[in-house]
Amino acid sequence: MKTITLGTTGITVPQNAFGALPIQRVDLETAVRLLRGAYDGGMRFFDTARAYSDSEVKMGEAFGTVEGMREKIYISSKTQATTPEKFWEDLETTLKNLKTDYLDIYQFHCVKQCYRPGDGTGMYEAMLQAKEQGRIRHIGITAHLIGVAEEIVESGLYETLQFPFSYLSSEREISLAKRCEEAGMGYLAMKGLCGGLLTNSEACMAFMSQYNVLPLWGIQRDSELAEWLSFFDREVSMTEEIAAFIEEDRKDLSGEFCRGCGYCAPCTVGIQINNCARMIQLIRRAPSEGFLSEEWQGLMGKIDDCVDCGLCKTRCPYGLDIPTLLRKNLQDYREILAGKVTV
Repeated sequence: MKTITLGTTGITVPQNAFGALPIQRVDLETAVRLLRGAYDGGMRFFDTARAYSDSEVKMGEAFGTVEGMREKIYISSKTQATTPEKFWEDLETTLKNLKTDYLDIYQFHCVKQCYRPGDGTGMYEAMLQAKEQGRIRHIGITAHLIGVAEEIVESGLYETLQFPFSYLSSEREISLAKRCEEAGMGYLAMKGLCGGLLTNSEACMAFMSQYNVLPLWGIQRDSELAEWLSFFDREVSMTEEIAAFIEEDRKDLSGEFCRGCGYCAPCTVGIQINNCARMIQLIRRAPSEGFLSEEWQGLMGKIDDCVDCGLCKTRCPYGLDIPTLLRKNLQDYREILAGKVTV
């Protein structure tokens, strides 16, 4: 397994890390088993966030209750705070949840701007103070907007950047990862499976192996954990066969598509946007029977209730025309149900 050093932080770990957003969807016992199993299997970096409901609590139970474990792993978390007061409140809660007195990396979460010293927000100053106190060891930031991410790298203010990265990434996004490396900045790669649209783990891992990035794989099932841990025993690299597969996949998923991040929610009329806006891709890339059930037909039918309020469009990090995307998926979905289109 290739190892990665995150820029100037000195954090060196296998290029195979645990993204803990999905464990908020499982019970405590399952989450603890997955997290400890990940460590036993070789993972050493674990990423969570204050916004991931009880993910931090579950990670605290998995690692904070085991004597001597904290120094064997690296933990990063995040705050969506936009004021210093909320920053300190979130940090206190996070440390308590994780049963630790420090974070290896603390990140501003899904920012719309690059916080800087003296910008009037007091946010970067709060990070510096927390680092001086020893409560965080490194200052990081996450973004979904490429322009903001590029500004962050150019600022030289942050030790790590977390940004979406997969074999569907554009040349501009790939260039961002390379610029991070040149700037001595660690790169945490989120959305490596593009919200579940990518299903060939070997191709995903082979793509990541070409770059100095640390992929954070979202894990919520034993089978998923086993799949990622298997790469500790069988290292993969880019081959002509994998490259050809990726090229075909890129063609299939070209154009605008929903990554399923969920930042558009909540919908004012209750549409489950993050799945409905990519329904046809999900059907084509997974067993379709489940998505054609009465339950899903009802969920898709709610698209008819869209009032074009536009809130989802303002929240989408990728600037998608979500109402149009939803209606196109609904039209295609109904054609599939009517047998006019086969999958």
